[in-house]
This record gives sequence, C-alpha cells and structure tokens, in this order.
Amino acid sequence: MKRKLIAAIGVAGMMVGAVACGKDDGGKGGSADAGGDKTLTVWVMDGSAPDAWIQEVNKDFEAKHKGVKVKVEVQQWNGIQEKVTTALSEDTPPDVLELGNTQTAGYAVTGGLADLTEDKAKLGYDGWNKGMLASSELDGKLYSAPWYAASRVVIYDKALFAKAGVTPPKTRDEWIAGLKKIKESDPGVQPIYLPGQSWYVFAGFLWDEGGDLAVKDGDKWKGTLSTPEAAAAVNFYKELQSYSTAPQDKDEATPQQSTDIVPKGGVASWIGLGWEAGGAIEALKKAGKTADFGYFPIPGKTADKPGSVFFGGSNLAIAERSPNKDLAKEWLALAAGKEHMATYAEATGGALLPNNDAAQFTPEAGSFAEAMAQAASVGRITPVTPGWANVETAPNPIKDYMTKVLKGEDPKKAGEEADKVITERINQQ
Repeated sequence: MKRKLIAAIGVAGMMVGAVACGKDDGGKGGSADAGGDKTLTVWVMDGSAPDAWIQEVNKDFEAKHKGVKVKVEVQQWNGIQEKVTTALSEDTPPDVLELGNTQTAGYAVTGGLADLTEDKAKLGYDGWNKGMLASSELDGKLYSAPWYAASRVVIYDKALFAKAGVTPPKTRDEWIAGLKKIKESDPGVQPIYLPGQSWYVFAGFLWDEGGDLAVKDGDKWKGTLSTPEAAAAVNFYKELQSYSTAPQDKDEATPQQSTDIVPKGGVASWIGLGWEAGGAIEALKKAGKTADFGYFPIPGKTADKPGSVFFGGSNLAIAERSPNKDLAKEWLALAAGKEHMATYAEATGGALLPNNDAAQFTPEAGSFAEAMAQAASVGRITPVTPGWANVETAPNPIKDYMTKVLKGEDPKKAGEEADKVITERINQQ
C-alpha cells in the first residue's frame, strides 16, 4: 500500500537503489568485512525511503563513524512478515529494519526487537507524534521509533459540489447537510460512495465518541463494540451510508472504489488514501476524462478539530540479536530525528506524514497532502497487542458487525456478538 501511495502522489525517485547504497548480500545481517571495518545493515521496504534522503542520512552517519559503512537492502511487502520472523531468529539479522506499525507489537513480544526504553532522549521521543508513537510501545517499553504514516481524507468532485452549492464542511452536521443538499440537487448523483465495511473509517468515528475497538481488561483484552460509544459511531456511519448506493456487505476494495467506481462518474465524494486518489486520477485520464478533485479532512463532531483517522505506516526497529546495537541506535537517532525527518517530509512531497509534527513539510494548498496533514494530530492506530492481527483475520468481526447494523440489527446486539469473537481472537498469541 505504501508503495502505491507514494507513486500515486507523483513523488519521484522513491526507490532506494541497491547499487547506490550497497550490494544486496541476499538478506544477511550486520557484519564486519575482511578488513575489519564494520557494516551496518538496514532493511527498508520498497518505496519507503527516497534515494537522496537515505544517502544523506548514511553520509552523516558515516562521517561520524569512520570505518563503518551502511548497507541498505530493499525488501518487498509480499511475504515480509515471514522473512522478518526468520531474520530475527538468526545470529546475523539486519541491524535496523522497517516494520509495519500494526506488526511491531507482534515482533516485540517474541523478544526479537531490542528494548529502546533507555534511549528515548537520544532518539527524540518527546517530539514524536503521539498517535504514531503508540505503535512503538508495548507494556510501557519502547521497541521502535515511529517513522511515517498516512491517513484517509474525503475526496470530492469540485464540479458536483459547486453545482449543489456545497463547500467543504468542518463538522459532522455540516457534512450531512451538504450530502442532503447534493442529493436534492441531482438525484442521479451519489453524494458519497461509502461501502458498508470500511472499518478504518468507522474506527475514526468510534474514537471520536470516546470509545475503542477493544480495551485492556486486567491481563486480558476484550472487545468493546457493544458500548454506547460504538452504537453512536455506527449509527453515524449508517446515516452517512444512507447517502450511498455502495454495497453494505463489502469494503472499499471490493470493488476497488478508486478505479472501478469513481471513474464511472456520478460520485460527488468518497473517503480514501493518497494512492487511491492517484489511482482515480489515472483511471479518469485513461478514460479520456479530467479529474478535478478537492480534498478535506474527515469532519469532527465540532469545528475545532477534524475527525480521528487511522494511521497506516511504518516504524524503525533494531534487532535484539544485532551485533552492532550501539551503532544501530546512532543511525536510528539520525534517521528518526527532527532534522532528517523534515527532509524526509519534503522529499516525499507531503505524501507521508513524518514522525515529528514539527518536521512536517508545508504541502501545496488544496492538495491531498494538505488535508491529510490537517488531521495529523488526531491520528490513531488499532489496539497495540500481538493478538490484534487475529482480529483482522477473515471473517473480520468488525466488518460483520457493521453490515448487521446497516441491515437493521440492533447495535448493542450486533456488538455483543462481535465482542465475543474479538475477545476470543485478541487473546490468542
């Protein structure tokens, strides 16, 4: 997803070249070469690190550590969890590695990641975005540095909004009023395309209500979709979805909203990621049409802040078995520090949010990146526990819950059914 996101925004040079950063040795970890000089091995995912940025970080690092060379190895997302699991169990793992933010806790609980709790000050902990930081900690200990994140915004057709006399809303009430106005203005237009199972969007509404998908209960976790907060969130989702003809039992990828639905026309707005916006623009272009999209943050309950959003992104961690832990921490402090994160944000053109709000690149006015940045302070992630991955396994109980409510089932009853599944799965290790 992250590779698509960057490509869609139009950021050039995002592939980290193996030639420029060191020859790929087939996945071997940190080591010393024949001359006795050390090599620090860093794994980054395809599309995550701009070439110029990673070279600048390595240049600064190598200038401070004579005789140490940084070798960057680009990994593919497909099959990465198995590859990382294997690498962390070996005697020569990569020293530093990029991990998906929802995957980090799973690796931490196995003992595969180095405990960085005592290194908070050096790494820049106090300046990190709190929403991103949550995925880096487990049971009060720090196991990684947040790196970057991306979130969803509302993408709208400027012409259809203008025709109905609607401007980007600041609150939920204004949002609903605008959708109603669009529907009345042109019954043939879909005010919003919102599938019934876009659960990341629902999660944001739930967080705005003060609830969560699951909470810690003693030494265990329990699902919390039977709460009044969840009912309020899903009822608001249901109200929004009533202005859509999207299926109630599918998510945004079935069919793919950006390339299978929006290019056909008649969609005034939809909620998506940057790569989806780019995909829709490209699909419209291929169809001989010109996209004229505007963007705004998902509205909040009040105008003082936008609605909460899910942060999808990555962290940078150090392998517990790294033979170069101290050097790895020095590299991580540079890469995740404010100075280099500022250049990272600029290099990605605002397509990705840096870990430090003070390092945020000022994106072009009216762009997707600007709308995403406006919601940076209200980004969150799913519950931080290794068992969360089990919850998302199909059939996803959150999706089932949403569909049941949209089709008329009582939110509390549907929530109780979902909570049983969530509680069972989340406590499985």
